[in-house]
Amino acid sequence: MEIVKSHIGSENYKVTIESQSGNILIADEPVANSGKNLGLSPFELVAAALSACTSITVRMYAERKKWPLSDVNTDISVSWDKLNNKTVIQRKVNFSGNLSDEQKNRLLQIANVCPVHKVLTNPIEIFTEMF
Repeated sequence: MEIVKSHIGSENYKVTIESQSGNILIADEPVANSGKNLGLSPFELVAAALSACTSITVRMYAERKKWPLSDVNTDISVSWDKLNNKTVIQRKVNFSGNLSDEQKNRLLQIANVCPVHKVLTNPIEIFTEMF
């Protein structure tokens, strides 16, 4: 189980986030939403999680297969469709290296089994309580 802690003080809307391993990042809202754009927005953080997990999972698979994958690039957008009450995620992936079409197609399949993809495409329960 991964645990992160966050803190927001009086500075709109800067949030300091710290992981169990001691890594720290800043989240904020863009200027258009009264933030100062000091870090990734919450939706950008969701996109970043999927992007990182996709890239890492594909890299691990290619290394295990000893395939000549040199780079993985992703473009991910996350939006909330209020009208239909659903989240819409668009993921585009590009693989660089001396790869056959068959290898690229297999890597695309592997992208769909990264752990964050699985989390985002299965039912999610959120329990909230005070501490």
